[in-house]
Amino acid sequence: MTSTSPPPGLARFNALEEPAALAVLLQTCASAAWARRLLAARPYATTGALCAAGDAAMAELTAEDLAEAMAGHPPIGRPTPGDPASAREQRGMAGASEELKAEMLELNLAYQEKFGHVFLICATGRTAEQMRDAARERLGNAPEREREVVRTELGRINRIRLARLAEEDAPAMTDPTGTTASVSTHILDTSVGRPAEGVGVRLSARSGRSADWRPAGGSATDADGRCKDLPALPAGTTHARLDFAVEPYLEQREPGPDSTAGAFFPEVAVTFAVEAGEHYHVPLLLNPFGYSVYRGS
Repeated sequence: MTSTSPPPGLARFNALEEPAALAVLLQTCASAAWARRLLAARPYATTGALCAAGDAAMAELTAEDLAEAMAGHPPIGRPTPGDPASAREQRGMAGASEELKAEMLELNLAYQEKFGHVFLICATGRTAEQMRDAARERLGNAPEREREVVRTELGRINRIRLARLAEEDAPAMTDPTGTTASVSTHILDTSVGRPAEGVGVRLSARSGRSADWRPAGGSATDADGRCKDLPALPAGTTHARLDFAVEPYLEQREPGPDSTAGAFFPEVAVTFAVEAGEHYHVPLLLNPFGYSVYRGS
């Protein structure tokens, strides 16, 4: 009887310590509930078993879980800077005309205004025209219908990412052998004097002077403007980056008496040095025409 071994990437994933394995899963999907379900079902014998577990976990996500998952995805046409996976998945938009890119931006904004989150589609293998047409069509969906379409698209994205994780020859993430750093943040909208709720936040990490940023996870700010559930950074991290998707929040919120709606800075990226064993609280003070950050406590 011939026994088969898991593919190399899957074997490494099975062997990772729990914190590192959770961080790998959160790179695939920013929903903590989804990641923990897959983590609990380890080890996996085959790529198919891993993808099937991902499908089952996706089917069980609540509306809140889906919102958390969507917060980890950038708008179509604007892949996350420094993230090769994001650029690879959105390759179809790279060669689009300026007119088509402008049309996609308008559709993104109209979609966000109607549904309250980014237009999400499995972009792998799709042309820019196909993504535009899909955005046009889905703008006519009722919110309940669109939520299930998003669930399907997230499932497709996750299956592609899980298959790549399982089959890749290079390690997805090194098993930590020491203490890691942790990060938290909160956002205050200074133009209206209240916390900024529902802002998507992505955490990335790199080692040394490498330009290869690795996604570490994502979340969204709560009613107090806080993002307290970001995962620990992988061992060996020397620099961390927080990417705040502030445009959807600024486009939708009601302006105060001395402010206007909209966003001059649609995204905010903050890079900072870290040391193992330290916690870094990095607040963002935000208004439509500027922002500031600092290391808090």
